[in-house]
Amino acid sequence: MDTAVKQELFRQHLIDPEVCIRCNTCEAACPIGAIAHDSRNYVIDPATCNFCGSCIPPCPTGAIDSWRVIPRAAAYPIAAQLAWNELPAELTLDQLDALDLPSAPASVPQAAGAASEQAYFDASRYASILPPWSAAHAYIQLYGPKAAQPEVLATVTGNLRVTDVGREYDTHHIVLDFGAMPFPVLEGQSIGVIPPGVDALGRPHHARQYSVASPRNGERPGYNNVALTVKRVLEDRHGHSVRGVASNYLCDLAVGDEVRVIGPFGASFLMPNHPRSHIVMICTGTGSAPMRAMTEWRRRLRQSGKFEGGKLMLFFGARTRAELPYFGPLQSLPRDFIDVNLAFSREAGQPRRYVQDLLRERAADLGALLADTQTHIYVCGLRSMEEGVVLALRDVAQQAGLSWDTLGRALQSQGRLHLETY
Repeated sequence: MDTAVKQELFRQHLIDPEVCIRCNTCEAACPIGAIAHDSRNYVIDPATCNFCGSCIPPCPTGAIDSWRVIPRAAAYPIAAQLAWNELPAELTLDQLDALDLPSAPASVPQAAGAASEQAYFDASRYASILPPWSAAHAYIQLYGPKAAQPEVLATVTGNLRVTDVGREYDTHHIVLDFGAMPFPVLEGQSIGVIPPGVDALGRPHHARQYSVASPRNGERPGYNNVALTVKRVLEDRHGHSVRGVASNYLCDLAVGDEVRVIGPFGASFLMPNHPRSHIVMICTGTGSAPMRAMTEWRRRLRQSGKFEGGKLMLFFGARTRAELPYFGPLQSLPRDFIDVNLAFSREAGQPRRYVQDLLRERAADLGALLADTQTHIYVCGLRSMEEGVVLALRDVAQQAGLSWDTLGRALQSQGRLHLETY
């Protein structure tokens, strides 16, 4: 790809018209007026959006969490978005290479906090929106505003703190049981939880999405239940004091309480099912939820003796050991089953280490997996980790004598690199 064009790639924020229910929560939540609508569609102005993310949590359907990698000069304008019946297809790397466009206008902003190498390396262009070819079929939106039944009630059957820190910054493992109501979920999917009550304006609270932390046959095998990993939120991304409505509601639930749930959501961040497939999991904090689900499903398959699994590698980061969810259970997993690598960025008396540092330290083993077409990679956590992780994967590939350009295309087109950051 021409250097000038490569410098102008960005991840455009869009709204999926097929999923959007026109509830106006995104427009009301946007602090800078980047979202508008007509009688047909809700749209995001690429010349105004600063990627702050304020509009994402309020969306009850996930329609707002839609992205397309596109040259800045070819950003989809408001007029085009207003006419859409569906999102445009994701451009492949070959299609991006074939574009011959001038530099983008200065009015299209760069994402806040972008990495210094953003000018010539964009991690999101390697992310796949396709599930692995062997993934199980995912059911989505069985319950919600567009479904026959708007919600389903689940009963709390467990609420366990899974970090060692105090109550004010704890993380909980919460189990919800659906009883006789069908609620099929796969590892990597998410559900929406609707907190009770109303907001400051007297409107009912909107749903918040949480990744499922349990495997497809339930937190307890054979039961119609799911587990969530929820961190109590007491401040916003700028450090200002704020009490998260849904997270505190969930962390304070008692056994026997009922919870309103919609979903499930997600049809691409799914694990491979074919034998001898390898899984590399890279996460921070509560981004561990889908990784726990995938690990537990593979552990159950291994116990059954009916599945020949490939290698599992986990790269897990947190500020300290006390803030790492599931630290104890991770230590008890057999080493011949999963290769666990932990990074702590604020451990007293220790240098700061991040998951991308671990990737480079394990370059020899990771490089061999990158060379194997049976390897699938999953990244989940804060959006700020995305660039550093994919840059580290590129460095590991190049150290192993692999062409990142070729490998990156294969990972994207074959549904083998998935980024789920927020």
